[in-house]
Amino acid sequence: MRKFWYAALAVAALAGTPLAADAQAKKDAVALGIVLEPPVLDPTVNPAAAIGEVVHYNLFETLTRIHENGTVGPLLADSWTPSADGKTWTFKLKSGVKFHDGSAFSSADVKSSFTRYGADGSTNKNKATFSNMEKIETPDAQTVVITLKATDAYFPFRIGENTAVITSDKTAADNSTKPVGTGPFKFDSWTKGSSITLVKADTYRDPAAIKLNKLTFKVIADPAAAVAALLAGDVDAFPTMGAYETVDQFKKDGRFTVTVGSTEGETLLSINNKRKPFDDVRVRRAVSYALDRQGIIDGAMSGFGIPIGSHFPPHNPAYVDLTKVYEYNPDKAKALLKEAGAVGTEITLRLPPPPYARRSGEIIATLLTDVGFKVKIENLEWAAWLDQVFKNRNFDMTIISHVEPNDINIYSTKVKPGYYFNYENPKFEDLIAKAEATVDPEARKPLLQDAQKILAEDAVNGFLFVLPKVSIYKKGLKGLWQNAPIFVNDMTAVYWE
Repeated sequence: MRKFWYAALAVAALAGTPLAADAQAKKDAVALGIVLEPPVLDPTVNPAAAIGEVVHYNLFETLTRIHENGTVGPLLADSWTPSADGKTWTFKLKSGVKFHDGSAFSSADVKSSFTRYGADGSTNKNKATFSNMEKIETPDAQTVVITLKATDAYFPFRIGENTAVITSDKTAADNSTKPVGTGPFKFDSWTKGSSITLVKADTYRDPAAIKLNKLTFKVIADPAAAVAALLAGDVDAFPTMGAYETVDQFKKDGRFTVTVGSTEGETLLSINNKRKPFDDVRVRRAVSYALDRQGIIDGAMSGFGIPIGSHFPPHNPAYVDLTKVYEYNPDKAKALLKEAGAVGTEITLRLPPPPYARRSGEIIATLLTDVGFKVKIENLEWAAWLDQVFKNRNFDMTIISHVEPNDINIYSTKVKPGYYFNYENPKFEDLIAKAEATVDPEARKPLLQDAQKILAEDAVNGFLFVLPKVSIYKKGLKGLWQNAPIFVNDMTAVYWE
């Protein structure tokens, strides 16, 4: 990791008063560094979290808004009322809303958007939310009535996620490259491999509330380059900094603010459960015993991250600490591998670009080799990872953070048929179905806790840690989120002091 320190120290010597001058010159603009370039700019057709980091709430809007503390409030809908059984929801829409092309927003746009997202052929990663809609009625331009087939305890939250942004039929086909929404910023330009620029929308209903005129999202995948860009003033903020070893350096630099918050990002050593020998639970358990979670956190994350033992974030009220189910025990791992006849199994560990994945992968490869696996690392670019691993399930193991909230249901084939883990357990599926139909959080809690225990018992994946949100930005920049209940860079309330 020394090269990251050397790069930071070299650039630090060049960074002085020009940084302060640059901040003064950008009172109506912000340049943000992002690790991953979105493959497209339409979050309703592609599962990449990087899309929402650019467009969610900035360019596209939803009926509800998820706040930084995880609560749900109004956005395009001023209010909503559920029926007694939780199956029918009546939304009263905000008036005076326009799309960036000047056309008026109405209930018809809500109906057409949700119908498209749940239709056959839809690639919306939350398709199940929309296919659960039995009917969508529009009694007038400002009212939408949605009747669900099955009660969804998380419904107001789900329609505040980026998969539920409201789009127009007129422009939907081009949203991947020329997105048109109702948000305070509109699309300006996209230089592939470099940056995406949004500018303040003259169609926005409350222009005085938006203090910035321009947003530039600069793609900087390399941690050393991210440090250099901040120190040189090329970016004003890195909302999700991956170079954790540099945090102390920035804390000591009076030109910057550093915050450390929580996320919903369960980081996993994901396993293909139907690929031999990982279809044998003994082999998967051997993998779990081989993982030194704290050692991985210390080595790959500079100590940032909270260990987890199942697919659930520790800040959730329903969390169960299952980290002791598979405490680091290489001897047990070796014994299980021998029992399963899997000593010497060759593994290809296919890694996406984020630093947490690449750095964790190097450590995990050593840990797995030590207990009897033969490990080969293959580094993939983001598009290749999505195609080979996520879409076509052509992998043994990978490392990825699952950042969507309330997403323990991805292990249910009823919710996510053909999901890339290739995991099936009818008992788990029944528990999830009951939990998602239980509106009362206290009644839902034991169901979610039992579901966590099943995933741990089955050792579906190697559960590592929750991804931290480390943000570094220039002094004087206000309004950025510290925590991330969803992965979004909401710039609607950001301003220069």
